[in-house]
Amino acid sequence: MTRSTRPNILLVMADQLGGPVLPLDSSGYLKTPYLQSIANQGVVFESAYCNFPICAPSRASMHAGVLPHRIGQFDNSSEFPADIPTLAHYLRQLGYRTVLSGKMHFVGPDQLHGYEQRLTTEIYPANFAWTVDWSKGYRYRPTNLTMAPVIEAGQCVRSLQIDFDDEVEFASVQGLYDLARDQSESPFFMTVSFTHPHSPYVTAEEYWNRYNHDDIQMPQVAEIPVNEKDKLSWNLHFCQGRDEYRVTQDQIRNARHAYFGMISYIDDKIGKLLAVLDETGLSDNTIIVFTADHGDMMGERGMWYKQHFFEWACRVPLVVCWPGKFSPARVAAEVSLVDLMPTLLDMATDGDGFNHVVETDGHSLYSIIANHSSDWSYPVIAEFSADGSTGPSRMVLKDALKYMYLEGEEELLFDLDKDPHELINLINNPDYSKRLDKLRKIAMDSWDPDDMRAKIAKNQAERLFIHRVTGGDPTYVYTLNNDDNHKYVRNAGAADTKALARFPYVEPSLPPRFTDH
Repeated sequence: MTRSTRPNILLVMADQLGGPVLPLDSSGYLKTPYLQSIANQGVVFESAYCNFPICAPSRASMHAGVLPHRIGQFDNSSEFPADIPTLAHYLRQLGYRTVLSGKMHFVGPDQLHGYEQRLTTEIYPANFAWTVDWSKGYRYRPTNLTMAPVIEAGQCVRSLQIDFDDEVEFASVQGLYDLARDQSESPFFMTVSFTHPHSPYVTAEEYWNRYNHDDIQMPQVAEIPVNEKDKLSWNLHFCQGRDEYRVTQDQIRNARHAYFGMISYIDDKIGKLLAVLDETGLSDNTIIVFTADHGDMMGERGMWYKQHFFEWACRVPLVVCWPGKFSPARVAAEVSLVDLMPTLLDMATDGDGFNHVVETDGHSLYSIIANHSSDWSYPVIAEFSADGSTGPSRMVLKDALKYMYLEGEEELLFDLDKDPHELINLINNPDYSKRLDKLRKIAMDSWDPDDMRAKIAKNQAERLFIHRVTGGDPTYVYTLNNDDNHKYVRNAGAADTKALARFPYVEPSLPPRFTDH
């Protein structure tokens, strides 16, 4: 395949959008006509997962095609080293122009990682401000995330995230026009990454009104009592302050209502991108890929945000669409974001593959997408060591059996076919012992939890020392305008900064603490 005949690739990402909330199966509940159109014409992966249920490590791992811990991705302040080749580097070698618009949460001095150009600033810090500190225990909150985003959920006129994503849309639309006018024979790889529907759960009236408040789907699994929670869920209960404030059913309904509205807001922006592809004639030779970095528990099990391996936090949407080339299909194979890098390189070379400088942990999905092959036997592996953790954890999923190793203190095993809500721990069930042994072996292959614990704790101490001495200067964050450094989130906690940017500003009015009763 010559440079001039290679397909363009448009990768669109949402932030904190879970696969279970967006099945893309024409059920009609979510108002997402543009995403549904892509799904109807594309290949939908029904069991796609992130490899780290928090932003920065998930995105770095996806770009490198390597599991997070193997490249030092431990939390949202882990530096993404510049010496790791990424998807963008490999595509540039194939003659692609590489452009990034929106959030990517690269941490460290390299803010491009193979992209030739960024069209917007970054919304989040790129320094060590949000480093996790295991020495302070499970209550430590690097980003100041509590239950306020849930309790104060609802409508707004404007928010910091709307500011950012409107900017991303404008820059991306203009970027596509610029690429269409390009007279070279170079194909393009463009990533458009929105920050919605990440918490806080607020949306404009237009999107709130797309849903009937009384019809909002509520969590299917009730709050798990504290004394029955697994180790990581117990940690998160306290890390997120769920022991301090009572969340009412009305607040849960408000948060979910706003979350659904935020998804429709993103869908409209995707519609704008599709329209530009159509009117410029780019759609015929452009592969569209849609996914997210991780999910959101959204009140299931009484849990919120991400930071766990449960389906709502770890499963993500994944759609690949190229009408006329890839016929529509729904795929049950269990895949993950590290598979995207080898997959997109195969797409760029019509399945001829590409020699990787670094051995990847992912596997190409090209034969599934192009030929509907069912020959897939690879496990999904995910890792966690960020906010709320007190040690390293790992998850392995294969043939609907999900194994979780939680900080060396607890193991969980769920049969997703029989127990999709993950309520029955089968870890001591003798009927599953042989399959469990295989999953344990996969989990510990080239991953020693004691060595990893020591390595991560040392790295935390080093980064915390540097940040304490420097005060976060330089910030490293990618900026285009002087205004960017005070407009978006830098050294401060994300929740606080976003709350102050909301209009009309909602004065914190948290309910009485449990301890007050």
